[in-house]
Amino acid sequence: MNIVFYAIVLLAVVFAALTGTPAEVGKAALDSSKGAVELAIGLVGYIALFLGLMKVVEEAGGLKWMARLIRPVLIRLFPDVPPDHPAMGAMVMNIAANALGLGNAATPFGLKAMKELNELNKEQGTATNAMVLFLAINTSGLALLPTGMIGLRNHFGSLDPAAIFPTTLFATACSTVVGISVAKFLSRLPMFASPEAQREADARLAAQREKESLADLVPLVLFGAAVVGMVFGVYVYGEAASAWILPALILGMLTVGIVRGVKVYEVFVKGAKEGFDLAIMIIPYLVAILAAVGMFKKSGGLDALVKLLSPITSFVGMPGEVLPLALMRPLSGSGAFGITSSLVETHGADSMIGTLATTMNGSTDTTFYVLAVYFGSVGVSKIRHAVPAGLAADLTGALAAILAVRLLLPGLPLSLASTADEGSGGDEPTEQLASEQEEQAPSAEVQSGDGDDDSAQKEDGEGEDGDEPATPLPSDPPPSR
Repeated sequence: MNIVFYAIVLLAVVFAALTGTPAEVGKAALDSSKGAVELAIGLVGYIALFLGLMKVVEEAGGLKWMARLIRPVLIRLFPDVPPDHPAMGAMVMNIAANALGLGNAATPFGLKAMKELNELNKEQGTATNAMVLFLAINTSGLALLPTGMIGLRNHFGSLDPAAIFPTTLFATACSTVVGISVAKFLSRLPMFASPEAQREADARLAAQREKESLADLVPLVLFGAAVVGMVFGVYVYGEAASAWILPALILGMLTVGIVRGVKVYEVFVKGAKEGFDLAIMIIPYLVAILAAVGMFKKSGGLDALVKLLSPITSFVGMPGEVLPLALMRPLSGSGAFGITSSLVETHGADSMIGTLATTMNGSTDTTFYVLAVYFGSVGVSKIRHAVPAGLAADLTGALAAILAVRLLLPGLPLSLASTADEGSGGDEPTEQLASEQEEQAPSAEVQSGDGDDDSAQKEDGEGEDGDEPATPLPSDPPPSR
């Protein structure tokens, strides 16, 4: 990330010299830094809300319920890990926590899982198939609740913040399936083969396994069918269905707490307090990336990059403006959050670009950061096929996000920036557009001036993502997957 941050600033200065805009680029750095702080403060309420709800679900036993749901699948995916081994329990809890958006809980379980998996490692310092597969699932960003991106969309005035709920589910499911498939496939290739001693040990463990009953998968199949039904409902009924997602989600999470005897108000407040700490924590990361991106945009470098790569992005249906996010997502959660915020602010939360950016940010995780932290925790330096498996999941998540938005949310305008430009040169947040149009229409004859406005500039974060992965907002420390 050090190289990426420096490279963006360096390119901004180079383009400023070429275009003769050093003053504008310098002002963009100051304005973007101010906007980063205002963005973080503005998101405190949303972060607190979702962290409070997550705390209620956690206290109600939601994490253990999700763990029981996915355990039959993991037992089949990891034949080289005994079902009763501590590594299996830690992996189940880690993936369940990530699926529920409990990134702070997921990280300790993930580190514990790597430690236990290393106990089964016959050649220390070299990643086992189980390690690579486990991290492929983590980097694919499997998550059921894209709460961070929903809060960001609402912050920038979306009329339907939860519209990305089904699109994110579709994209993250695709990235997870591909990540698992690629990890399994590459492990069989000679160039990525595990050491002979490890292969023999894995074969013995697999031979000793008892055959699992298919009946164990019934609860997960029913849960998956319910999720697919929700996605299909949004596809058929559009906004009439998606508008109910957030109210139903909030009521459902609180109802689970009531049924399980949780003191929902007290627990909610306890969880919400963590939102303030999280908002403060992400400010330095947002300032760094938003200042760099703001300079690059104002220098004309971003426009040049988009124009250069537009033939490639248009071929896959991706607006060129979203390309920087696709490139940043595997590297940094906070960086991806900053770029997403910038896209949503500039083009509108309910535009094609804004919706695709928030969907894409919630569908994968920070591959290189996750690999570095988890492999580093057990001293593994030979990571074999972990990088290609993670990048395959990232690419799939980006392409699946494009397909999901175009299929489930058709008819979105590419950008709302033209409307914003009329009022403020393109720098006004989306949430101000409607009110400005109403004010300008009856008074257009008496207004004068160039419409410049020093209003706050803001810019994406899960997180994961925490991204989420992650906590509701993605950030680099700690890893969300």
